Amino acid sequence: MTTALVIAEHDHRSIRSATLNAITAARQAAGEVHVLVAGWQASDAARAAACIAGVSQVLHADALPFADGLAENLAAQVIAVAGAYSHLVFAATAAGKNLAPRVAALLDVAQVSDVIRVLSADTFERPIYAGNAIATVQALDAVRVLTVRGTAFEAAEAHGGAADIKTLAAVADAGLSSFVGREVTRSARPDLSTARIVVAGGRALGSAEKFNEVLSPLADKLGAALGASRAAVDAGYAPNDLQVGQTGKIVAPQLYVAAGISGAIQHLAGMKDSKVIVAINKDPEAPIFQIADYGLEADLFTAVPALCQAS
Repeated sequence: MTTALVIAEHDHRSIRSATLNAITAARQAAGEVHVLVAGWQASDAARAAACIAGVSQVLHADALPFADGLAENLAAQVIAVAGAYSHLVFAATAAGKNLAPRVAALLDVAQVSDVIRVLSADTFERPIYAGNAIATVQALDAVRVLTVRGTAFEAAEAHGGAADIKTLAAVADAGLSSFVGREVTRSARPDLSTARIVVAGGRALGSAEKFNEVLSPLADKLGAALGASRAAVDAGYAPNDLQVGQTGKIVAPQLYVAAGISGAIQHLAGMKDSKVIVAINKDPEAPIFQIADYGLEADLFTAVPALCQAS
């Protein structure tokens, strides 16, 4: 029986949602799933991981070098236990993309990135060319290092499991990097990556003031997260943590409202898996209309306030 190790993302207290999607992918690739929780005073996170359905064992490494999630230290911990596993699975998040290549390089194996479908233990599908084509990749290495696109897999149930927790000896600080500081954006709105509803705006909004003035009321009405196209971010209308697309965040909410977004393929790659897509654009030839479930050919400065009044 093959065994996959999922490297958990957590805040030292709870498991982040992207890990739940990675666990589902790992269960499809291997017969058994273990989870590694490496942190500092992270026993609550380890217990949360043990409760996830489908997890048979949790490896818990607790030490100060893991306090700030430095990839060099985490990679060393993964390498210390990698020999027992057929698959090493990471969420395709900023943290996962920082850590997985280091692990693959240290193991001298090829990494399979952005997996969206597991065909067998060694064969996977991943998007290429901004999602316009799907490549089937066979990994022939003894250990497969995978990053998993969370929007392609259902989240594992966070409760219902009863895995054993095994305490590991933590590796020493690699001494290759140090934590300087962290600036965290806090918002009362849902997190963009996991929101059920997203309201996103593009360059057509014209300014940061208009972006907030027009879109914020609709997002508040719907209880939605705010998103933006790269063009809007590059123009300074929205911060880069709101960017949706190939070089931003990949989202798949129940409802995605695109206001003033033309629909460049790089943006579509980040949101086309949304369950329902509503496009508002005054250009009838805008590519966004080709994938939208509902399209409104109208001036967003008129249409969006009207939606707010009607909701």
